[in-house]
Amino acid sequence: MQPVIAESPPRRVQQVAKELAASSGYLLATLGLAFKAQTLEKLEEAGFEAHQYSVLAILDEGSSEAQATIADALALDPSRLVAVLDTLEDRGLVARQRDPHDRRRHVVSITAAGKRQLSQLRAIVTQLEDDFFEPLNSTERARLHTQLAKLAAHHDPRCAFDPAAES
Repeated sequence: MQPVIAESPPRRVQQVAKELAASSGYLLATLGLAFKAQTLEKLEEAGFEAHQYSVLAILDEGSSEAQATIADALALDPSRLVAVLDTLEDRGLVARQRDPHDRRRHVVSITAAGKRQLSQLRAIVTQLEDDFFEPLNSTERARLHTQLAKLAAHHDPRCAFDPAAES
């Protein structure tokens, strides 16, 4: 005879305090942390880290950049950037050369292999965003993005882009 296993009652989901749920800052931070965790996990599964993806994206927007410029754009210590670039260079995704105008500086550019890899990483991030923002329709997503971009530009000058320059 089989022993009878008593089913435990469904566990009630513990909710955050209403005061926290009423705070836009709290909600933004909670969602940001959740999205960041999912993104880091998926990038890691693909064999990358967030800074590597960011470097490739920056380089894809221009022909080349000085290492110091990349470090500033990412708010990353230059010595940490060197390690990120070493990894990308070892994989053939970026190339570093001495700046012909200032031999003390290195200029970094994305390779064809880097562009192909960036395309794959973008697909991962696009899928994550589609899944994460699934409850919102396209109009709501666009409105949310506009508001987030406005806040980001106000609080972090690195996120402020001139719409006229984009056209």
